[in-house]
Amino acid sequence: MGEVDKGWIEFEGRPLVEHVLARFAPQADEVLISANRNLERYAALGFPVIPDLLPDYAGPLAGLHAALRRAHHDLIATVPCDSPLLPLDLVERLRTALEQGAAQLAIPRAGGRLHPVFLLCRKSVAPDLEGYLSRGGRRVETWCASLRCVEVDFADCLEAMRNINTPEDLAGNAAR
Repeated sequence: MGEVDKGWIEFEGRPLVEHVLARFAPQADEVLISANRNLERYAALGFPVIPDLLPDYAGPLAGLHAALRRAHHDLIATVPCDSPLLPLDLVERLRTALEQGAAQLAIPRAGGRLHPVFLLCRKSVAPDLEGYLSRGGRRVETWCASLRCVEVDFADCLEAMRNINTPEDLAGNAAR
C-alpha cells in the first residue's frame, strides 16, 4: 500500500481501523492505539494513542513494547489495523489457551501458518522484548519463538486472519 496509513483506508464505507475497533474493543478491558502518524486523527476515535518509544520505526514489536509500558492490565492483546474481520472471540480463545498452557504468549494458527501479529501475552514478557529489541531483533516470529508460546487453532477463522496489504487484497476482501 506504499506510504499510506493503512488504518485510514476505506473498507465497506469505513476506515479499516474503525472495523477493527468495533470487533476488538468489546473483547478488551483497555484499548490502546499504537500509531506514529496521524496521532490526532486516531485520538478522535476515543482511545489513548501511543507512539513508539524506540527510534527508527522498529516495526510491530515497537508498538507492543510501548503498550507493555503503558497498559494497566497483566495480559496484552495485539491486533493489526488491517484485519477488519478479526474473530469476535479472539481474546477469549487466546486467553483460555494461554492459561491452560501456562504460557507467556498465545498466537493463532490458521491456514497452516502462525499469525503472530494477533497475539496475547503476559506483561511480564516486557524485559524479554526489550532485550530482543536492544539486540536489533525485529521479527515478531523470532521473538515469539524465544518464549513459552502456545499455538491456538483458528482454522475456522482463516478469512478473519487475513491482512489487507495490497489494493488486490482490499478488492478481494470487499468482494467477500
